[in-house]
Amino acid sequence: MNPHSFDAAVTLTPLTTGADAAAPGRFTGVSSPAYWNMIGPYGGITAATAMQAVMQHPGRLGEPIALTVNYASALGPGPFTVQATPVRTNRSTQHWSVSLSQADAAGAEGVVMTATAVTAARRQTWGVSDRPMPAVAPPADAERLTLKAGVEWINRYEMRPLAGRFPDVWDGSGTHSLSRLWVRDDPPRPLDFPSLAALADVFFPRVWLRRATRVPVGTVSMTIHFHADSGQLAESGDGFLLGQAEAQAFRNGFFDQTAQLWSGSGTLLVTTSQTVYYKE
Repeated sequence: MNPHSFDAAVTLTPLTTGADAAAPGRFTGVSSPAYWNMIGPYGGITAATAMQAVMQHPGRLGEPIALTVNYASALGPGPFTVQATPVRTNRSTQHWSVSLSQADAAGAEGVVMTATAVTAARRQTWGVSDRPMPAVAPPADAERLTLKAGVEWINRYEMRPLAGRFPDVWDGSGTHSLSRLWVRDDPPRPLDFPSLAALADVFFPRVWLRRATRVPVGTVSMTIHFHADSGQLAESGDGFLLGQAEAQAFRNGFFDQTAQLWSGSGTLLVTTSQTVYYKE
């Protein structure tokens, strides 16, 4: 049986020979055409790869609570190398540095992504969610999004928009930047931390909705806060998540994009923010 397209895309092989044999956390992978965007892989799959490197490290403590990914350059087709390093381990938290590098056409290795992550040994405490899931129609009542966008990664997700749909006409008539949608992997796949990291990036650029004008864009940096533990991810199974995204300011060629993802039962799983470049 072939692996799920997501699992194939984030497959990492430890380097166990030569000088790298004594450096756990160094892996090789291959960029996946199944998650291709315009000039490289979809940013969410790159974030998931960084998360996967941390999850596979033999010295990992606990589960992810935060991940920040900085996109230095577009990842190209072919093999790449990931290094995940625990830079400090405390009693209950562990701090990580992650980098992804790839050889260019001339064979010179260059960094295309840097990341930091924090994992932690979670414990039971008092808790509350001050961002409850909005009351919305169920997934069955929302029509599936179909786009002829010319990018492959969109086909890896089942998206059912509820509000703030992808503009039908690029006429400059946008009035807001808020979107809501149901989303899950296609075909459905049980949720884990790498796939949740990828899902945090499924929202199209807010500037397109706010302006109804299609301009060049690119995520510069994305931070993901994981509020759920592995048990809550298991409870979500392979069901739909409710996603909501909006921006707060567009200025001088950059805008922010904040988002939340809830499980179908209403548990807030993730909050995330991005800094995105745009061009007139």
